[in-house]
Amino acid sequence: MMKSLQFRVWLALVCAVCTAAPAGAQLLAARNAPVAMGHYHLNVSDVEAHRHFWGELLGGEAKMFGKTPVYSFPNAFIFLKEAAPSDGSIGSAINHIGFQVPSVKKLLPRLKAAGVEVVTQREVTGGRATEDIFHSPSQDIDLAFVMGPDAMKVELLENPEQTIPIAHHHTHFAHPDVKAAQTWYAETFGAEAMQRGPFQAADLPGVNLTFSPQDDPAPTKGRVLDHVGFEVENLEAFCKKLEASGVKFDIPYRNVERIGLAIAFFTDPWGVYIELTEGLDKF
Repeated sequence: MMKSLQFRVWLALVCAVCTAAPAGAQLLAARNAPVAMGHYHLNVSDVEAHRHFWGELLGGEAKMFGKTPVYSFPNAFIFLKEAAPSDGSIGSAINHIGFQVPSVKKLLPRLKAAGVEVVTQREVTGGRATEDIFHSPSQDIDLAFVMGPDAMKVELLENPEQTIPIAHHHTHFAHPDVKAAQTWYAETFGAEAMQRGPFQAADLPGVNLTFSPQDDPAPTKGRVLDHVGFEVENLEAFCKKLEASGVKFDIPYRNVERIGLAIAFFTDPWGVYIELTEGLDKF
């Protein structure tokens, strides 16, 4: 009964979502890959504060999917659901998400002037950061950490060769066994295992999956970053493959024909709530 109610609530949201087309979408069709980055779904206590942060300050393209605000960035959508989160992103199995910008030095003063908290010195471990901008010697880039509304942690990485103002870059997971997590995501999604600076990581189109160690992270569901979404080609077959490997679905594969969308939800072994979609690239 609970899962049925959960699905009906989700379906009502999807029906609202499907009334507009995200012109900024860069999902599966544009990447020609079986699995690609899709979206983040946030629980937010103050929609206007998030509109200001993701839209006016970070430059996401504002969309309205029915009554649901969505911000479109190159490589990812940010969905805003008005619901008080149980906690921020720190301490959960997804610590933060990252975006690349041409110049952190130019963007950060504007964010600070707007009242955004810069937490670089606190979040760069070992006391290595003494200023708001940290130069990572292992990656040879400038970076900064800021705290968005509802304690949503965001990393900004500098890429001076980037010609667009901002683009999604990575999802930073917190797992007790980073090597096991890297292997699981590589095997489950076909991500390419690699090293990103000091981090174990894996690449999918539109996202770098980065892993850092943390004992007993909290599940993401209910927190400000409720779940991460991946767009999948031939989702039904993909879900059958996952089930055969032992994955238990919170919401099994469903093809909602009247809106042209297929979906499924499950939780990874470390508490990350994951949505799989097929069809978001067509809206």
